[in-house]
Amino acid sequence: MPDITVYGAPWCPDCKRAKRFLGEQRVPFDWVDIDQDERALRHVEELQGGGRTIPTVVFRDGTLLVEPTNEELARRLGLTLEAKRACYDLAIAGGGPAGLASAVYAAREGIDAIVVERSALGGQAGVTERIDNYLGFPEGIGGADLSERFIAQARRYEVELLSAVSVEAVVPDEAEADDVCFRLAGGQEISAHAALIATGSSYRRLGVPGEDELIGAGVHFCATCDGPFYRGSEELLVIGGGNSALEEGMFLTRFAKRVRIVQRAPELTASRLLQDKVNSDPRFVVQRNTEVVALKGTGKLEAVVVRDRGTDETQTYTPRAAFVFIGLDPNTAFLRGSLELDERGFVADRGGFRTSMPGVFVAGDVRRGSTKQLGAAAGDGIAALIAIREYLQQHHEVAPHAED
Repeated sequence: MPDITVYGAPWCPDCKRAKRFLGEQRVPFDWVDIDQDERALRHVEELQGGGRTIPTVVFRDGTLLVEPTNEELARRLGLTLEAKRACYDLAIAGGGPAGLASAVYAAREGIDAIVVERSALGGQAGVTERIDNYLGFPEGIGGADLSERFIAQARRYEVELLSAVSVEAVVPDEAEADDVCFRLAGGQEISAHAALIATGSSYRRLGVPGEDELIGAGVHFCATCDGPFYRGSEELLVIGGGNSALEEGMFLTRFAKRVRIVQRAPELTASRLLQDKVNSDPRFVVQRNTEVVALKGTGKLEAVVVRDRGTDETQTYTPRAAFVFIGLDPNTAFLRGSLELDERGFVADRGGFRTSMPGVFVAGDVRRGSTKQLGAAAGDGIAALIAIREYLQQHHEVAPHAED
């Protein structure tokens, strides 16, 4: 049973934020909608002495947090939010496969590294139901399981790991001309002889009317996080036709009698194996050349309006939830004005994983030209670390030695 119960309502933005934070941290919890459960509402009033403030987050030991910030939740979960020191050999922004692979190799070579992750360590792999194409797992492996293995390996080498901590800026260090400074969201600053940007990418939004208001209230970007809330549904809707969309759609068949796939392009773009699985499964309905034009609902998703791009006809569906998988945007907003980015916001690789700022390197999905594949991201992190090692040897007299 989950150790945490979140009491809230679909219209509450802080409830959405708390649910998203717990989901990103892969922390199981029960969600109770007080608008639909009068006993739950009375329980919240009892806990608060008559108050109704939500979200109310109750822990197994009976303690609770009322309308907590993400930082308060992180501290209650025991997450480390401050760096132990002010100076490191290497500071890594991003705790996904690229960042963690680089950190493990750094530790093995005696390079003192810290990883700072704005969300949950493990990256997007951690919220992927199943990964079938990562070398060494012929039967496939759950994404959360694989992510936990990455994290455990980094901890085995005593890499310092911060999660739920954002890097707000990357700038040259004012005290040491050749060093780099990370300014963290909590106000702390850490300097390093070199830095790696491995912040990955985030799921792209639809940009249609109703989306912003309904995110977390029937519109989601993570089937693993939110699919279980819709157990017993007649229909769930998936927007997108790539590998992620079909993989997450297959996961959603655990909770719904029917999964409708809506793909804007004339054909699905997922691998042939995934397409064959979906096309042969009677629980799927696939609509190609169809785009979502509006999401409707008050407090929760009530309808999805789609348009046939060939005939221009519109239809309205009433799934219990819609899951959006239409591509990725790089997590680089904090780098604008400090590093060279391309027109889509990806970090420009000037060769050898170097960026436009001396001492700052880039790896993984956030790098321009990356393949956006898990195995490639890990390989990127390792290759970037080799380049960083050479840089440290040349510019900072750091002479690491690899283990046997």
